Amino acid sequence: MNSIPGRAAMSLCRRSAAAGGMRVFTASPGHSAGGMPTDRASLPAVRVCHSGTSHKPSVNTKKRGYDITRNPHLNKGMAFTLEERLQLGIHGLLPPCFLSQDVQVLRVMKSYETRSNPLDKYILLMTLQDRNEKLFYRLLTSDIEEFMPIVYTPTVGLACQQYGLAFRRPRGLFITIHDRGHIATMLNSWPEEDIKAIVVTDGERILGLGDLGSYGMGIPVGKLALYTACGGVRPQQCLPVLLDVGTDNQTLLDDPLYIGLRHKRIRGKEYDELIDEFMQAVTDKYGMNCLIQFEDFANSNAFRILNKYRNRYCTFNDDIQGTASVAVAGLLAALKITKNKLLDHTFVFQGAGEAALGIAHLLIMAMAKEGLSSEEAAKRIWMVDSKGLIVKGRSHLNHEKEEFAHDHPHLKTLEDVVHVIKPTAIIGVAAIGGAFTEKIIKDMASFNERPIIFALSNPTSKAECTAEQCYKLTEGRGIFASGSPFDKVMLADGRTFYPGQGNNAYVFPGVALGVIACGVRHISDDVFLTTAEAIADMVTEENLAEGRLYPPLNNIREVSFKIAVKIVNYAYKHNIASLYPEPKDKEAFVLSHVYSPDYDSFTLDTYNWPLEAMNVQDV
Repeated sequence: MNSIPGRAAMSLCRRSAAAGGMRVFTASPGHSAGGMPTDRASLPAVRVCHSGTSHKPSVNTKKRGYDITRNPHLNKGMAFTLEERLQLGIHGLLPPCFLSQDVQVLRVMKSYETRSNPLDKYILLMTLQDRNEKLFYRLLTSDIEEFMPIVYTPTVGLACQQYGLAFRRPRGLFITIHDRGHIATMLNSWPEEDIKAIVVTDGERILGLGDLGSYGMGIPVGKLALYTACGGVRPQQCLPVLLDVGTDNQTLLDDPLYIGLRHKRIRGKEYDELIDEFMQAVTDKYGMNCLIQFEDFANSNAFRILNKYRNRYCTFNDDIQGTASVAVAGLLAALKITKNKLLDHTFVFQGAGEAALGIAHLLIMAMAKEGLSSEEAAKRIWMVDSKGLIVKGRSHLNHEKEEFAHDHPHLKTLEDVVHVIKPTAIIGVAAIGGAFTEKIIKDMASFNERPIIFALSNPTSKAECTAEQCYKLTEGRGIFASGSPFDKVMLADGRTFYPGQGNNAYVFPGVALGVIACGVRHISDDVFLTTAEAIADMVTEENLAEGRLYPPLNNIREVSFKIAVKIVNYAYKHNIASLYPEPKDKEAFVLSHVYSPDYDSFTLDTYNWPLEAMNVQDV
């Protein structure tokens, strides 16, 4: 095969370095990696986009012909060898060209880079996922930092809004309120039997975009793509589910092209019965160890559903617990800069919904480890909702908010709250774009040497402030993290900051891999605090100096692996694992569960007997 030109090979992954467990092109005497001529040998080592060995045993499949090339789990495109094409009955169905997976990645990248619109890039990648699954994940893992904003936030929000137009091929299970009593039958429609992880949404609170009804399917699909790309969970063990109970979005109801149920949301008893039946049907079919992640449910249902099922099933809510874990990880990393403890800080939240309450509760757990009681820890946490500061005596406070209601005069705006309370940290999770005004940021800088400013709302348009606003208005003293990615910021004095993205993708892939590997039956909040501590421990002084409160996104597979190992250790130590005997080498055990995007070989195992044994008897 012709070798890849050196510069093209460099663009394959856009990153240089050798990472543990990653295949690396290195030069040998007289030749550079991959057969490149010696004038390219000065190029740095190129991290190839996948891990694992290149020599695998052959995989046996009974499928033949068109069924092979139309199956994304099996299809290798022009990477099929001539021998495989002949044996599988696909010779002639492909062009007479033989490509390595590296060259296929280059071909996709060339097509990808011709597209300037993020939605067009999203459609290109989803089409690749429908056609060639291993190539899709090989591409994603080649440059997570480049592709994550496309397959997940912020582009996935736009994709959900346009889901009816962007819909190409079903990638999940649509279960409606009219299917009550028959969900077990519907699960039989899914072609895979060994499901280990489900992400389910009812589409009522998609990111910061509100009720998108059936269009919300883009979220479970994108989330599970990151389960595999970031955590290594096998894609055939993942199932995206959308529960369609209608929508209260009148624009969608009036849209003749809307692809969901055309009525207002069904609530109350019928809704609860649907969720109950879904949980029971899933565990009856796939077992009690099947992980069920609730995603983008509205506040009115999210806490209620989590509290109802968390001790009965293997389940968690990423908006509550995943967001909490990644936010607390960022705060723990920030302590390396402020040189103090969580109990020395005062936190003000813009928002008092799922994310804010989840972060607050995990903060209380973290401060309890520092020696504070829950009551004392709660006194350090203030919340602002649409009606202003949450204080005692305010009417219509639900149970979750009451815990953080303090004796204090009512303040109507966030600006007033920051000015009066003088917090050391402000955390935005209400999806109100620009909520952290210039006055708020300057006030934070005036009474804090190193103010902590977390603008965690998604997508980018809903961020409370930009990284540039934070760094410039605090003269580079702000400790910043965001939910969506921001470009690097250069100040007038020449300092450059790389904003830390508090992306839940640091949390849920590693948690899922660890939970699935050892068969955890119930996921406690301790798992998410352990995860937060693990992420913070991986943040180096060099990362902090650059403005990063999280490890670089391109290291996210390593981060997820370490989290999974920590969870497995925790599970066996606290007797919550169900898989026995306990493995001695936990790292090797977790690694054995990690999916590899390397192509399988389909060459048949052919061999001969001794000649005399193969003599053909004749009359």
